[in-house]
Amino acid sequence: MKKMRKRVFLTAGYNTISMGTGRKEFNPKKQMPGLEHYLKQAGQASIAAIGGAHLIDECVVGNFMASRFNKQAHLGAFMPMIDEGLRYKPAVSTEGACASGGLALLIGMRSVLAETADMVLVIGVEVQNTVKAIYGADILAGAGWYSKRKEGHAYFFPGQFSNRAGAYFEKYGRDYARKGFAKWFAIAIENARLCPTAQEYENTVEDLEKLALTEPNPMFFTDHLTVFDCSKVSDGASSIVVASEEGLKKAGISLSETVEITGWSQLEEDITHEPDDLTIMSTMAEATKQALNTAGITINDLSTIETHDCFTIAGILSVEAIGFAKPGEGPTFVAEGHTSRNGKIPFNTTGGLIGWGHPTGASGVHMAVTIWEQMTAKAGKAQIEIPADRPYGMSINMGGDDKSLVAIVYRKPVH
Repeated sequence: MKKMRKRVFLTAGYNTISMGTGRKEFNPKKQMPGLEHYLKQAGQASIAAIGGAHLIDECVVGNFMASRFNKQAHLGAFMPMIDEGLRYKPAVSTEGACASGGLALLIGMRSVLAETADMVLVIGVEVQNTVKAIYGADILAGAGWYSKRKEGHAYFFPGQFSNRAGAYFEKYGRDYARKGFAKWFAIAIENARLCPTAQEYENTVEDLEKLALTEPNPMFFTDHLTVFDCSKVSDGASSIVVASEEGLKKAGISLSETVEITGWSQLEEDITHEPDDLTIMSTMAEATKQALNTAGITINDLSTIETHDCFTIAGILSVEAIGFAKPGEGPTFVAEGHTSRNGKIPFNTTGGLIGWGHPTGASGVHMAVTIWEQMTAKAGKAQIEIPADRPYGMSINMGGDDKSLVAIVYRKPVH
């Protein structure tokens, strides 16, 4: 991929609450807010932060399955609902399974790079609690090759990643690996407790690792994973503004209020093709490598990472795919605390998909908002130190089972 032809920045990030089981406000017996609520809340917050909708040139919505979860498509046309100032402005929606949010960011970036826009409002949104979990699992199976649906587990994606976990157990040892999984879960919940919008913010369990080591029950769920290994069903939205230097000047926004995008990659693998090795996320590894090469840095320059931990096994495999641990050594790296907020390389500082939540179309945008918050010291109690000699962060948003990958590298802007 070629180097970027001009500077691109992110500013005015915002997250709604990630709503679902675990939040005190959530009651499945009562009607919950819909797409319109989350789009408006997130979009209006970002618009207010930059000084008004008149500064927005284009809009992008990242969403996976509103057409099935909510019986609603055509999401671009909801943008004028957010603000009257968005009437008659370009707006599109994009879908790439759980990488929909990351793809929405890339569309906004490309508009800025193509000089058709100086400011693009990007929103990721999903409302999934409209159906029971078992029916939602069937909808989410559309992120894989649905022609093989009958051959998969009832809970399709938990089944897919349970298969990955089983292969990992066989290759490297079950008890050893599960300790790494449990530590990943514990760190996710501990980080989520520091973020008021996180789905697990109110989690009060004392011994998180013991809970995570609950034995899997294949009669209830999957062979190798429990519900504690999984991200939850979530409703929510995240928004951020992609801007050029000219756009920032129009809005009177200083570079200190932004994070700069310095590299990215977006890769696809054949959705009809089974992984060559269930213990390796090869597409993620390649996407990470390309993004870092484009940014001209190595993993040693990163101060924080937001990765796609839809399952604990995905978190462990991410650590290995990025290169912080060799194959089979991810559980040790995690169990020793290296991915915690005070570790060598903090991962998912507001809880990630397991702790913060996973409104599928919003997750890629939420990752970018979290990096922006950390780089601009807006993360509140979740704030970590960003060392001066490691001013970079990276997000890795995955669609399907290692099929669609969006990796983005960010840094504190240099004046």
